[in-house]
Amino acid sequence: MPNPVFSCDATALKHYLPLRQRDAHKGMHGHVLCIGGDHGSGGAVILAAQAALRCGAGLVSVATRGVHIAPLLARSPEVMAHAVETVSQLDPLLARASVVALGPGLGQDDWGKALLTRVLEAEQPRVFDADALNLLVQEGRRLRSSDVITPHPGEAARLLGCTVSDVQNDRLSAVEALQQRWGAVVVLKGAGTLIKPVKGVSMQIAAGNPGMAVGGMGDVLTGCIAALIGQGLSVSDAATAGALLHAAAGDAAAQEGGERGLLPSDLLPWLRRLANPVRR
Repeated sequence: MPNPVFSCDATALKHYLPLRQRDAHKGMHGHVLCIGGDHGSGGAVILAAQAALRCGAGLVSVATRGVHIAPLLARSPEVMAHAVETVSQLDPLLARASVVALGPGLGQDDWGKALLTRVLEAEQPRVFDADALNLLVQEGRRLRSSDVITPHPGEAARLLGCTVSDVQNDRLSAVEALQQRWGAVVVLKGAGTLIKPVKGVSMQIAAGNPGMAVGGMGDVLTGCIAALIGQGLSVSDAATAGALLHAAAGDAAAQEGGERGLLPSDLLPWLRRLANPVRR
């Protein structure tokens, strides 16, 4: 008997994203700390931070290489940007964050390894993506139920010690194996993205399009999920709603201008619109 899976489309967003209280303030909506952007990869962490802002995070900080601070602030003056060259410089930022997004542009050199080791000691919910996942394979340390991992099929294969074909031939079994192996909520990206919570059945996202197969899309997704955790959604709901919001924004952007040439930054205005679903 096949494992059960539920499907959800963009109409489900209103169930995950309630209206805000009239007396809301930024402190109620989470402080997301995005960590990444080693030399040559600064754009990835910028995309994650911008997505977190567009999905409603109250505060967004970025810990990255000093060389990326100026372009980051030029793109997003709303971000609190911090040059982090050593692990000790990360500690005060972790102390203020309510959720951590680690991995966009992190790299796999000593800098990225040191930051991952420190984040693995942090108490906050954490979203692991990109090179953070590749470094986790080297660490081999099981995560917590309050964490999220967001592998694409190649990263999933490395996390499971199998081939990409193994993952793609039975994606539902793969997402369940990832959850059992690593202990976190799993978002297995790809056509029909799957989410496996720690408890309960898997969810499949009935949205998204081939135009989203471009570098940087996963960085946007990381920011989406982290922002929703910061706003008080359960980790499982944030993973599902973040993946759904991301995919629906990709569909809206593709409908506007076509799939070929779709960029991750094209999703940003649509994230804001779709994160405020109309209620009738």
